[in-house]
Amino acid sequence: MPDDAGARQRTGAGAVLILALVLALAAVLLTALPDDDREGGGACTARTVRDWDPDPALTGEFTRYGDDATRTDDWTGGDGTHSVRLPDGRLLWLFSDTYLGQVHPPPNPAGESVAWRDTATPLVRNSAVVMSSSGRLEATLPAPVFPDPAPQHWRWPVAARVEPRSPGSDEKVVRVLLWTRTAGRAPWIYGVPTSTEVATLSLPGLRLEGITTVLDQASVADPARRVLFGTTAVDAGEWTYVYGGTDAQAASRPTSHAYVARVPRGRLGEPGAWEYWDGARWEVRGRRAPVLGNGADKGVGSAFTVVRDGRTYVLLTMAAGTAGLTTVTAYWACSPTGPWHGPTKGFSPPLPNSGVAAYNPQAHRTADDGRLVLSYDVNWLDADAAAAQLNITRDVSLYRPRFVSLRLAPP
Repeated sequence: MPDDAGARQRTGAGAVLILALVLALAAVLLTALPDDDREGGGACTARTVRDWDPDPALTGEFTRYGDDATRTDDWTGGDGTHSVRLPDGRLLWLFSDTYLGQVHPPPNPAGESVAWRDTATPLVRNSAVVMSSSGRLEATLPAPVFPDPAPQHWRWPVAARVEPRSPGSDEKVVRVLLWTRTAGRAPWIYGVPTSTEVATLSLPGLRLEGITTVLDQASVADPARRVLFGTTAVDAGEWTYVYGGTDAQAASRPTSHAYVARVPRGRLGEPGAWEYWDGARWEVRGRRAPVLGNGADKGVGSAFTVVRDGRTYVLLTMAAGTAGLTTVTAYWACSPTGPWHGPTKGFSPPLPNSGVAAYNPQAHRTADDGRLVLSYDVNWLDADAAAAQLNITRDVSLYRPRFVSLRLAPP
């Protein structure tokens, strides 16, 4: 009997010790994770788009600037719209494929009452336009801002941040995330994903100082599994969360998968500082796991945006399937890694006619009344690249960003 009691005592002590170790380990793990990395870490509530309205003033400013015939070597149209606020109040707008040259007043050669450009108008792979603090577009930087890394390779700029030149420095620079792509055959008519890079621009002069490779994907055999980061970035606490995705849509799949990395704030230009979510933890190297996407009715377009509303993360993207040609939808989460809830009810922003599609929704700033300004790009809907190009030259309004303002709220 005494032996049995001792055994029970020893067994009970062992269980208590194991429980204590488990609780201690959990406490360490929870301490290691910032509040923003925990599901429900704080007051997080569902969000959806409550209402939205076109923003004719901002859309009209790009029309005014693009149609100005007094300049012959500046921006007249482009897509891949991103922006970053500079310390002096200016706004730097970044674009991917861009038409330069001159716009001609209506009528166009087909007799239509629209402004047009010649079919020989030069196209560059990226550009940047400077807007004054008062909201007037003033100048196009010499294009391309980011030169091609090699023949049949090019760079598309995506998200950007103003950061210290080095940790603790008072001098600021602009870090611009770049997607490097390589010319490919169908279905990769928009190029094969190749790598993620970070460029540094000086301030206030916006001179390119250098480009650093963050993540090279050339060794990944299947292009549909290559992940490019930088479609959007969100600051939270001590971290900048950088989102990316696959280009599965280019391979005729309904939706792409979203991924997320994080970088200590102010260190985007340091490849060794990047950590990638592997489905359970942050890793400097190793497997990267998607945070959203099932390959069917849930997922993202080839470009999407994420914002933080209170402690809730909201992801805006084009809808899955054919609705993705016209409809913006949203997901929400309490953590940058998810789980993401949705999609919520979408909305369809204005399109100039039935022959075009919307894509690449991007958040830019919060208006004075708390509404979010969102851009979306527009292009002619045609699998034949030559036919699409012909249509966006005969009507220059078809290849420029448009804007809406929207309000997020609990459903």
